[in-house]
Amino acid sequence: MAIAEPAVVPPSPAPVVSRAGRPRRDLTRLQAWGGVGLLVAVTLLALLAKVVAPQDPLAPVGVPLQPPGSAGFPLGSDSIGRDVLSRVLVGLQLSWFGAIVVIASGLLVGGVVGLVAGAVGGWVDTVLMRFTDLFLALPAPVLAIAVVAALGPGLRNTLLAVGVVWWPFYARIVRGEIRTLRARPHVEAARLAGTGGVRIALRHLLPGAVPAAVVAASLDVGALVLTLAGLSFLGLGQPAPAAELGADSARNLSYLLQQWWIPVMPGVAVMLLALAGNVAGDGVRILLDKR
Repeated sequence: MAIAEPAVVPPSPAPVVSRAGRPRRDLTRLQAWGGVGLLVAVTLLALLAKVVAPQDPLAPVGVPLQPPGSAGFPLGSDSIGRDVLSRVLVGLQLSWFGAIVVIASGLLVGGVVGLVAGAVGGWVDTVLMRFTDLFLALPAPVLAIAVVAALGPGLRNTLLAVGVVWWPFYARIVRGEIRTLRARPHVEAARLAGTGGVRIALRHLLPGAVPAAVVAASLDVGALVLTLAGLSFLGLGQPAPAAELGADSARNLSYLLQQWWIPVMPGVAVMLLALAGNVAGDGVRILLDKR
């Protein structure tokens, strides 16, 4: 009886790796790190604003109403001879770090509320989320204006007012992530192993919810810059002669047709700062999404 010889299987061709997507990946990576670099650059500029500012932003240092490009006044001077560039830089510092403070406080309060609601569940979840929905149901700008009007104008009260209306968004995000993570196998295994609820929440649930909260927060920087500038424009920020971008635009609207640079330059700074915040936030989102 003849023995059948084993069939010879021809070797499969090596997989061809397409390089068509490499430029797209490189562009995405460049966009991500460019956004992070912009975030670092704007933060450094805000930190060093008073060092970089060529003049005292509060003191008259020259001839009033000098146009941009004048000697000693790259962006011109205002109606009493203060340097517009110096006031813009200091106003940028207040707006940028004001947005960071609101985000940090919102993440802290909203993160705690969302973590407790998602991890405990039951009636605790119901009560905390109904309380959160109460804030979400109210128009955020109107609520912020009401809080500032009740407490009085000032930077601290403005940040408090915006923080009051901002934390519920993060609470909802964290709570949703926590509820999703509760059903994961490693969390179930920790629960079956007798791990305490607090340890599960802090070690297994909270780290998984952090990326989504950070992405949401990074994308909020631009919106917060505009919100703070809007409240300042309405006169709810620091009183004169403090340098605030929104307030400087509002106080000098009467010069718009003749000495346009006095109200326009702070407005342009708000626009560029909000744009930088959005680009930086998008870069952070891309990096965290890859992880």
